[in-house]
Amino acid sequence: MDDYRFGAAVATDLVNTAPEVMVGPGELIPDAAALARFLAERGLRPAAGEPAPADVTAADVAAVHTLRRRLRALFEHPDAAGAAALTTAAGGLDLRPDAEGRLQWLVRSRPAASIAEELALLTGTALLATLRALGPDRFRHCAAPTCAGMFVDTSRSGRRRYCVPEVCGNRVNVAAHRARRRAAV
Repeated sequence: MDDYRFGAAVATDLVNTAPEVMVGPGELIPDAAALARFLAERGLRPAAGEPAPADVTAADVAAVHTLRRRLRALFEHPDAAGAAALTTAAGGLDLRPDAEGRLQWLVRSRPAASIAEELALLTGTALLATLRALGPDRFRHCAAPTCAGMFVDTSRSGRRRYCVPEVCGNRVNVAAHRARRRAAV
């Protein structure tokens, strides 16, 4: 549970695909092809025996939208019980001894877990570890005035301000630059 950054980034990306987040683009996962692209862009592959991203169905999309709403609620009100509940949807956490006899957390999904359940396991485990390592203050709203996005700040300094810095941060900087230029004229 030490490497939670990837799962927290996937959770952030998923939450910010909702149509109400950014002005303009609308729903970013409207269909199975878009969900398959979302998974492929993040290097996520289903477990052996699971459907390949090309086999994503409309039911998978609906289940991922439901997961996205649960994640958003968890971002709004971070708590360990909510994050742990996500992990039990597709399997769960076990505490097992490793080769040296030290207890280690083992995250395991059930054999027939769906794409949404696998995403819930990945993101729930990551958010649980984030809460443990960094605390609930790292779950934040985007500082851009035209964005309703949220993110988990896993940066070392903990000073991230935007859900998608290269989009929202850039928009804020461009607006400030234009305002300075107008004021100078």
